[in-house]
Amino acid sequence: MPTENTSPERPRVVVLTGLSGAGKTVALRAFEDLGFYCVDNLPTGLLPSLYRALTDAGREPPRGVAVGVDVRSRGDLERLPEALSRLAEAGADAELVFLESSDAVLLKRYASSRRRHPLSEDGRSLVDAIAEERRRLRPLLAIANRSIDTSDSNVHQLRRRIATDFGASSGALTLMFESFAYGRGLPPDCDFVFDARCLPNPHWDPLLRPFSGKDAPVREFLDAQGLVVQYLADVRRFLDAWLPRFESEDKGYLTVAIGCTGGRHRSVYLAERLAEHYRASRDQVLTFHRELE
Repeated sequence: MPTENTSPERPRVVVLTGLSGAGKTVALRAFEDLGFYCVDNLPTGLLPSLYRALTDAGREPPRGVAVGVDVRSRGDLERLPEALSRLAEAGADAELVFLESSDAVLLKRYASSRRRHPLSEDGRSLVDAIAEERRRLRPLLAIANRSIDTSDSNVHQLRRRIATDFGASSGALTLMFESFAYGRGLPPDCDFVFDARCLPNPHWDPLLRPFSGKDAPVREFLDAQGLVVQYLADVRRFLDAWLPRFESEDKGYLTVAIGCTGGRHRSVYLAERLAEHYRASRDQVLTFHRELE
């Protein structure tokens, strides 16, 4: 007797490349929040093998696959078009996304972060390193399915762009839970802001201070605080009551910002706990911890 074909849908494959400093790491984290299986700096020749391993019969494939490829893959970039062709032959829905930015913005970002450009190791100046990287990546920009210019985008806006362009559920509301420190000001474009400075502060415990709200010691400490439990329940109750109203207005993206004094403990903990709660019932839930990035 014939059986119905219940093979899972093939995951979407997004290959991310582009200029160093244009936001590839931020984009990969956003894809990870969307449930994609993410790998950074994978040799391009391994792309088809990775895809086959993730789609083998007998295992549930991820929602999607996002792979970062950049100039650190020395001598490997020219093999990417061939790897993309082999992915297509294997039945993958593959897309090459190129992240770029203006030279002036890249120079400013490197100056503020004090990071070294990957091509500056050969004694090049930063200006020359950016120019050389543009030259090497020009063939990939020419074949990219889409390019994203982040010159006028902050981290928050890039994550929003990834969520809206690649979210799994078309038309569904995307929730972003963002932690921040009040001393650095409110995040841009937030819809709701909750102040966690009234809660017990792990910062004052020398044993907990080095950790963040993502780490088990801080989570266990805050889990045991009655005020924190009540605060979390009140925020959930508020959001449960009002999220449907935003969805009825066809709003595609909603940011819930949670602040505390340093932006490392209480706000991070609450953002993570809220995200865990809503991921049980929603597909598109993101987190961003401004002071940890």
